Amino acid sequence: MDDIFFWCSKLFWGIVSPDGLLVIVFALGMGLWAFGRVRSARRLLTVLLGIIVLIALFPVGSWLLYPLESHYPAHPELIDIDGVVVLSGAEQSQKTSLWDSVNLGEAAERDLAFMALARKFPTAKLLFTGGSGQLLAQDFKATAVARRLFKEQGLDLTRIIFESESRNTWENAYFSKRLVNPTGGENWVLITTGWHMPRAVSVFCQLGWVVIPYPVDFATLPGNFWSVDWDLVGHLGQLKIAVKEWLGRGMYKLTGKSC
Repeated sequence: MDDIFFWCSKLFWGIVSPDGLLVIVFALGMGLWAFGRVRSARRLLTVLLGIIVLIALFPVGSWLLYPLESHYPAHPELIDIDGVVVLSGAEQSQKTSLWDSVNLGEAAERDLAFMALARKFPTAKLLFTGGSGQLLAQDFKATAVARRLFKEQGLDLTRIIFESESRNTWENAYFSKRLVNPTGGENWVLITTGWHMPRAVSVFCQLGWVVIPYPVDFATLPGNFWSVDWDLVGHLGQLKIAVKEWLGRGMYKLTGKSC
């Protein structure tokens, strides 16, 4: 069942992603034009142009991401920590393998925070979770990158448990819980990107694992939401992230994978 969910989610997103929808609408408009429906084509393409201009001028994605990022406070007070779990997301496994050099993406703050807390709490259990979220490139695992990164940065790898089979947030939590079997009295810190934290905490909650959220890697600029700035690529990128996350939250709720 989890395999079906994983494949369907990937295929569904390929259709409904904002950039994909823009291309579909443009193709539909050109198709109407080609079949002589000129007036309908003009209307549709005019609306499409208006949407593109709106996205280019305003940080629409930030409007949708901020409620997620502000759900939990940054830098929560941490006392008597028993364990730290970090979700993969920054590791570029194929580039790391092909170039024989650690490559990280925009979510590198996840690993940085993990290393900082590992040093701050030397007796805490440590867990890195994440395999590959790609449909086909399952041979390239995030754990391989994490192992190399943490070793190069001086962490003791014998302290760290690596979970390498998970492909999404649900599997992150499910496989991680099976590995460490946390008790009700343990305090575990969960590290992930700010806009992803609400969904991640809900998944852990659904599995009966209460965690302390430690959000990092924030994407929005509070107080700057109505600025006008021509940045189609940047704004569209944030919009894709926001739409995907909100859809993910809805699907996880619908399928019983989150509280």
